[in-house]
Order: sequence, then structure tokens, then C-alpha cells
Amino acid sequence: MDPVTIKDIARALNLSTSTVSRALRDSYEISPETKRLVMEYAERLNYRPNPIALSLKGSSSKALAVIVPQIANNFFSQAINGIEAIAYNRGYHVIIFQTHESYEREMANIQQAVSRRVDGLLLSLSSETSDVSHLKALHAQGIPLVLFDRVSAELDVTQVVADNFGGAYAATSHLLQTGRRRIAHLTIPPYLSITQERLAGYRAALEQYGVPFDENLVRYGTFGPDEADELVEQLLAQEPRPDAFFTASDRLALGCLTALRKRGIRIPEDISLIGFTNLPAAEMLNPPLSTVTQPAQQIGQLAAERLIELIEHKKKASPPAILKLPTTLVARESSAPAVRVSSDFRIGL
Repeated sequence: MDPVTIKDIARALNLSTSTVSRALRDSYEISPETKRLVMEYAERLNYRPNPIALSLKGSSSKALAVIVPQIANNFFSQAINGIEAIAYNRGYHVIIFQTHESYEREMANIQQAVSRRVDGLLLSLSSETSDVSHLKALHAQGIPLVLFDRVSAELDVTQVVADNFGGAYAATSHLLQTGRRRIAHLTIPPYLSITQERLAGYRAALEQYGVPFDENLVRYGTFGPDEADELVEQLLAQEPRPDAFFTASDRLALGCLTALRKRGIRIPEDISLIGFTNLPAAEMLNPPLSTVTQPAQQIGQLAAERLIELIEHKKKASPPAILKLPTTLVARESSAPAVRVSSDFRIGL
């Protein structure tokens, strides 16, 4: 469907194009009633000024919108560093929005970014976003869009991600190789792409090593405060209890560590712990935390490069693709080998 133009609005409302143009600019020359009529119709048709026409008028903003769940998250702060480095070198400035894991705020952020006439958007989905129709509409309007980290298979746009499957497979395999068999997985909402990929990697490693998957060992968080403590309590109540925890985020890793230590559980003597996290202080924790780290800064850089290519070259830009960067397993003391290994447990199958 072609984008709505000023001519379309003028024709539908039986007004001149100059009247519509001035009404959209909130000109004092146009009556309040006409402005209201034009604005309501434009909003109903999801009208947006033609970006090509704006650039021909010298109105290109040279701005990129970056919409993330939370800047305080170590992954996103590192990704933003990468985005800003590329944008600055290419003559763009960056406007950062936070959704705070809210679908409503994500939509509001997008509307605000579009109203500021940004040249393109870089976005990582909020934890509440299961419906991406608002992004499909944005893409249909021809607005340059690149997703990163939390992405959607429903969108035919470039998506830059870490190898979540490979990272989870490596973490789970490492725990299995050190003698752990009942590995609990604390993760985030199940409809997020990164949740599905990490759970698939976890399950694949269990299967590879001949350990049955037990859905009772998987718990889904909702980004609530201190929720890791309750999830750990539920898992420890099982018989037999888990002998290892693999967590899928910074917050869950720290929450799990705190919950285990509060209950007098020794790490790694009693229970191993490994986190999918970019915590810079992981090696300074007690004990030092084993991690799967993501190349966050490189993800941000690559996402920015592809967005700018899309903005500047349009039809000549590279076609939409899923760009996957490798993760790194860093084994530290928190996942050291178990003291006792069952005689019937086979390593390296």
C-alpha cells in the first residue's frame, strides 16, 4: 500500500493541498475547525510526511531513534555505545527512548520518534510486546527500521542478534560436563525471541548428553522486583532439588546468586550457577560468576551500520537479513566441577 500523501488528504476533504499543508504545520492562517478536520483524517490514515520530499527540502533530521527496554541494563548500555560510535562517525545524532518493558510505552516512543522526523529507528522489543502490528505498519510506510537483540520473525526487516542458541547450548553443556544433571533454567517471558532461542539451546544440550528435559525445572520471570527469590524457592522445594542454575539475564543471575547464598547454599559445592549476562563485575562477585557474554557493542555497531545503509541507499541497500554474532562462554568458580559425579553419568556423548 502506497503511503498517504497531502494530495490524498486534500482530495478526500475537498481542500487545496496548500490548505492541508498549512493545517498540518498548525499555521495561524487556518481555522481551528479545518485544522481539526485535517489532523483527525491524517491520523486516521496514519499519514507521515514523505521522507524523500523532506530531504529534498533540506529537512533530513540526521537523527536516529534508539528504542530499548532499559538503559541501565548492561547489554543495552554497551549496545548504545556501539550505535553512537557509528552514528557519530557518519554524521548522525542519536535520540534514545526507554520502554521500561512496556508495550504501551514502546508504541508511544515510536510515535514520538516519528513526530521528530528521525531518519530511521533501531529497536529492541519490550518484554510485553507479543503483537508487532505497530511495527508492520511502520515498515509498510517505508520508514527505515532495524531490530536488534529482541526481534520478531513476523517482520521482514534486518535483525541483528547474538547466537542465543549456541550460548545456551554451551552453558548447559559446560554444566553437564562438570557433573550436573538437574539443571534449572530461570528465564524471561516465553514469547520473546531470545527466550525461545536460549530454551532451545538448553534443551538441545540436555538431549545431546542423554538427560531428559523436565519442564518443572524451567521458570519464566516477568521482570518483577525480587522475583528470582520466589522462583529459586519453588525450585529448591523440588525433590530432588536442582544441582545447577542457568539464568537468562543479568537481573536473574544476581537474584539467583543472592537467593542461594541467603539460604546457606554453597556455590559451587552444593549448586552451580551460570548466567547469560554482560555484567562487567561478574568476575568480582563471590564466587566469580560464570557467564555467557554477548558482543553487545558489536551488535549495536552492526545494527547502526545497516540502518544508515538503508537510509542512504534505500533500494540499493542490502536485503533484509538475520545477522548473528557469536557469544562467548567464560567459565569461572561458580560453575566449578561437582565434588561427586554419579557413576552412571556419561560425559561427552
